[in-house]
Amino acid sequence: MNRLITEDERRQLLAHGQNRAAGGSIDPLPVVRLFTPDAHLTWLLAALDPADGDTAFGLIDLGLGMPELGTVKLSDLESIVGPRKQPVMRDRYFQAARPLSEYLRLAQENGSILD
Repeated sequence: MNRLITEDERRQLLAHGQNRAAGGSIDPLPVVRLFTPDAHLTWLLAALDPADGDTAFGLIDLGLGMPELGTVKLSDLESIVGPRKQPVMRDRYFQAARPLSEYLRLAQENGSILD
């Protein structure tokens, strides 16, 4: 069990991941927002690879002004800490307001994920 996502979020991410792995055309609402409270790193995750249950797909913002779609391992995120030793956290209040493609477009226009 990963401390960054709930069991319900895991089920949603896996369902999107299974559709993605089957070649389905998906543009889901992101399921979870992870961030570092003491750095400008944000991940809006939309799918989880059903083959390993660890590789997540979504919008990644490393604070460099170039947010992109990509993959990241949840197990890797668990070991990341910011400059003040703050771990990656789940935004418990995140509610996706738009599909992943729209978050990507807005983030690329603004150089970062805004919400």
